Formats: sequence, C-alpha cells, structure tokens
Amino acid sequence: MDGVVAPRGQGAFDVARIRQDFPILSEKVRGKDLVFLDSGASAQKPRAVIQAMTRMMEKAYANVHRGAYHLSESATEAYEGARRAVAGFLNAADEREIVFTGSSTAAINLVAHSYGRGVLKAGQAVLISEMEHHANLVPWQMLKAAHGTELRVARVTDAGELDLEDVAAKLADGKVGLMAVTHMSNVLGTVTPAARLAEMAHAHGAKLLLDGSQAAVHRRVDVQALGCDFYVFTGHKLYGPTGIGVLWARMELLEAMPPFLGGGDMISEVTLEGFLPAPVPAKFEAGTPPIIEAVGLHAAIDYVQGIGMEAIEAHERHLVDRAMTRLSAVEGLTLIGHAQDRGGVFAFALDNAHAHDLATLLDRVGIAVRSGRHCAEPLHARFNVESTCRASFGLYTTEGEVDYLAEALGKAREFFR
Repeated sequence: MDGVVAPRGQGAFDVARIRQDFPILSEKVRGKDLVFLDSGASAQKPRAVIQAMTRMMEKAYANVHRGAYHLSESATEAYEGARRAVAGFLNAADEREIVFTGSSTAAINLVAHSYGRGVLKAGQAVLISEMEHHANLVPWQMLKAAHGTELRVARVTDAGELDLEDVAAKLADGKVGLMAVTHMSNVLGTVTPAARLAEMAHAHGAKLLLDGSQAAVHRRVDVQALGCDFYVFTGHKLYGPTGIGVLWARMELLEAMPPFLGGGDMISEVTLEGFLPAPVPAKFEAGTPPIIEAVGLHAAIDYVQGIGMEAIEAHERHLVDRAMTRLSAVEGLTLIGHAQDRGGVFAFALDNAHAHDLATLLDRVGIAVRSGRHCAEPLHARFNVESTCRASFGLYTTEGEVDYLAEALGKAREFFR
C-alpha cells in the first residue's frame, strides 16, 4: 500500500488515514492533486490544531496572568498547559525552562542578546557552522559588530556533514563560550551529531545551542539525552501555527541571563527609578504572549505524539531512502549533500534550469517546492551553486508523491534541454 511503513514496535503507519486529518491536502492546484513538498518552510495544519484554536477564540479567550475572572483563569491554564506540553515534548527538567517566543529566529536572537551580551565574557567567541540558516548566523554577526565577539565558522564536508575535526580545532584554545549549530540542516537534510557536539563543547568550557527548527519535526528530541544547553524550535513547522516559537534552556542559564525585552508581565516590581524582573520564564515573555498560538502548538504536539515520533521518523527514513534512489537516477539532477544521517529535506539543481523556473514548471503539475537560497546563502556559496530547488517532507508525504516528483523532474529535464 502506498506510503505505509511498519515503524519500530508499532502497527502500520497509515499515511492515507493521516492525510485525511489535513483539509488542505484534498485541494487541487491547476486541476491537479496538491503535492505539497514544502513542509520544511511551513507545514500544513491538521484539523486538531485548527479546531483547538477556533474553540479558544470562540469560547475561552481572555488575556492571561492578569485577570481574577473565570475566562482569564481558564486562558491562563490553557497557556501554561501548553508550556507543560512543550516541556514534556523536549523532556525538560522543569516546565519553567520553557520560554515562548515568536519564532525560532526570535528565540536565537533572545540568546544572542541576553546570553551573548549579558553572560559571555570579553575575549570569548561564538562557534557556528557553514550550514546555518540565517537565523543562526545573522544574530551572531550582529553580536560581533556590537561587542566585538569573535565569530568562528566550522567547515562542512563535501558530503554535507559537519567537519568534526575542524570543530575540535576551533574549540581547542578554550576561547569559545558558545557553540550554536543546527540540529538538522534546512538545505542538506543533514542531522548533526548533537550529543557528540555537546561533549566536545563542554570539554572545552563552551555551551551548546541547537537550532531544532527542522529536527524537532522529524524525530524525538530529548534535551537531557542530547546534553545541549539551549534548544530552539518553531510551531509552524511542527504542524502548529505561525507566531510561536520555543526556547528551552537550563534553569541556571536562564536565571543568569538579563531580560531581553522590557514591558508588562516581565517584571516583579516597577518604580520610576527602575524595576525588578519577574522570575523565569516570565522574565523573557514581555507583553501579551501568543495565547491562541500556544493552544495551537499544544494541539500540534498532542497530534504528533498521538502518532508517535518514532513512527514518524521511521516513515520518513523510508521516504528518504526512496527519494535518494529515485532522485539520484534523474539524469542531469545534482543533489546537494549526501550525509549518512539525514532527514527528509532535499536540495537539488537541474542542468540548464534556473531554480525558480524549475519550481514554476513543477507548480504547473501540482508540485509545491521551494526555490532560491533557503535563507542559507553561505551554504550555497560553499557548494558553488547560485540557487536550488528544495523538496521537504512531512508526516503526510507519500511514496507516490516522491515518485511523482522524480517523474516530473525527468520530464523537466527534457523541457530545459
């Protein structure tokens, strides 16, 4: 049966049944069935998320943490319930270690501003890699420009894997205070050896931040097992809403970090002369938070956990193996990166075809892919490509869609020849 995989220790993963939970997947594009292969940019939403957010707006909405009336208390419980759900999702030691932000980008900027400016000492460096999304590059460049913090960049191998020897060399002098790297590349699909990186960073006195924007969607994340110090991800890639992201950090780090934004809800006391910040996590959640979005994220987490992250990962591994076989057989197609441990993200270039033109042609047959540099310009420069198309999978992606993409690319090659 198309797209059915037997995950470890579980029953069959019925992708056809799962697809029924996503209303948009029954839509047509130019008279064709929608083949949505852009989940890496933003995933589609199941009815459970849509309905949870609608119920919140229709029946239970009020501002949180401030009202003594029933609706406000109920909304506060829903909001804090989402925090508990995220803590469980990441296996955080304490739900107070979960800080809600507007996105992964906002979470990394929070760390760059608060930890980078308030905790890192003069003379310390930040270490990133060539494969970072701009969200895990530009904030550190801004820190360098504002405070002179050294920025070191670890190489990526021709296979698209993090060069661990280069990482070790750049950690060796003990001056790196923070290593900030992706857990899974949004271009190459590469999954970095997070636990090993944590060991390497800690052995040289550095903390480790993992950008889990892609990884948290595709496999189970246990921050205790990974050994990292900061972890960020975003709701809209995890089948939840836009406008909400997550920063997890160890409690002692959050307590040492100064507030990032000032305003309401992040204070314990205010006078005209100064203020005392609220305890963690409120210290980092200034203003009215993303209440409805938190409810949606909670529903998304419940949804994927109901399916099982191990089952989702097994389904994706099956699709990755199939895609590697089918796409590698397309004449004139170049896949960027061939990491041994990878998720369902494939960047590729086709001979004689600009990425935007190729994406437009695929759209005409109902296939939605991303084209451009995917907020990773230095990585494209590393592989000497101007731009690429990117196909990225979700838990609703099928074998048939992978095959259809390969067939369409074969026909596109004839068109652009």
